[in-house]
Amino acid sequence: VQLVESGGGLVQTGGSLRLSCAASGSTYSITFMGWYRQTPGKQRELVAGIRSGGGSTNYADSVKGRFTISRDSAKNTMYLHMNSLKPEDTAVYYCTAEATSRLEVTYVYWGQGAQVAVSS
Repeated sequence: VQLVESGGGLVQTGGSLRLSCAASGSTYSITFMGWYRQTPGKQRELVAGIRSGGGSTNYADSVKGRFTISRDSAKNTMYLHMNSLKPEDTAVYYCTAEATSRLEVTYVYWGQGAQVAVSS
């Protein structure tokens, strides 16, 4: 599985951005996709995730009500719609996917990262 991110950039407080993550390769094996973010000196944290099949989602408390994760299976693309952005949302955002092989081995894949900067 290969993941290519797009979107991100600089926005003012209260603004909106959309991140995209296009998956290619063995996308049929993907069971979970999500967005993590990381700031210098801190661990990468899960922002939002979405499961294949039922499409259940989960969010970090800090983004609930402001961010929305979605997935277009026909395009093999996942999105993160970010509204009401705050300076503390500034980070590098990484797309991730978990895929399970026929031998029931789970692999984790990462995108290249997209910088999101929110100015106050």
